[in-house]
Amino acid sequence: MSRYSDKELENLLRNFSVEEKKYTFRPITNGYINDTFLVFDGPTPKYILQRINHKVFENVAGLMNNVQDAFKHLNDDDYQSITLTETVNGSSYLSVENGEKAFWRVMTYIDGSTAYNTTEDPKVAFEAGKVIAKFNILLQKANTADYVDTIPQFHDLDLRKRQFEEALRSADPSKKETAKDALLFTNKVLAKLADLKFNGLPIRVCHNDTKLNNILFSKATKKALCLIDLDTLMRGYFLYDFGDAVRTIVNTAPEDEQDHGKIVFDKGLFDAFVDGLSANVPFLSKREIDTLPWGAVLMPFLHGIRALTDYLNGNIYYKIAYENQNLDRSLSLFAFTQKALDHFSYMTEVTQKKLPSID
Repeated sequence: MSRYSDKELENLLRNFSVEEKKYTFRPITNGYINDTFLVFDGPTPKYILQRINHKVFENVAGLMNNVQDAFKHLNDDDYQSITLTETVNGSSYLSVENGEKAFWRVMTYIDGSTAYNTTEDPKVAFEAGKVIAKFNILLQKANTADYVDTIPQFHDLDLRKRQFEEALRSADPSKKETAKDALLFTNKVLAKLADLKFNGLPIRVCHNDTKLNNILFSKATKKALCLIDLDTLMRGYFLYDFGDAVRTIVNTAPEDEQDHGKIVFDKGLFDAFVDGLSANVPFLSKREIDTLPWGAVLMPFLHGIRALTDYLNGNIYYKIAYENQNLDRSLSLFAFTQKALDHFSYMTEVTQKKLPSID
């Protein structure tokens, strides 16, 4: 995360339509991409100030248009969305040129909300499924043609495979030796995923990063309120949102857990999550339901191969706290990928039984 003084952040904040008060700032440090600050005018946060990483999200205008259009549809008694705070000039974001170009936005903070990195609570799993389904149902009204790809080919397995192979060819031999187990697993799963076909799947406006900590919950009741971090909001398949949620809900260990004995596939949490999905009106086609177990294999693997590729390239994409964090992250994600493969038949049985189709 870039370093900013409170004075610098306050000067940035004054460009937005916020109340004239004395504010203090606290960084949120668990994100990989953007720089994010909680904005306080007392004991609880009032706003979120965020610098959009335009090296990752090159089309900031398109990204913000996606978010603004989605907010028109994410309007429901059972869905409490965050809102954007416009600049004093009426824009959804601020462009700053001070040696290096930067893009900033301000969002409201939902008082009494919290997020979880992991959970062992079936109620949290159920609520996560329920709000993810509600999110997708509300966005069925959106026109997919109006949405730009904020990260082109974000979940494109063929692209990630090519990037991995390029990184492998140029990687330091010592890195390849250290990562030999990850390399063997990568080739094994790439062969299995050749069976995944996307034909017949409807293209939706998806979140594309539905990890558990991108869901806000009520601190008091644990009711899921809304999804946050909408930068990856774009066209996609529901199996992406399903798989990302499964990898972070049914596994109670962190993404870079080095003790793989702690990485689990909790059937009770999986059942609760699917129950949550089915608590709304039916919204999935039979073909979509058939492919959901593949999503739980694909998504941890995609995140894992991206982390492994970054490790081989010298850690140029993800923020790291220590030298081998990307390798540890990939091995942890691959360990859960194997758990998903081991539970493939179980996931098929549960999703077929519990999720009604629209056709």
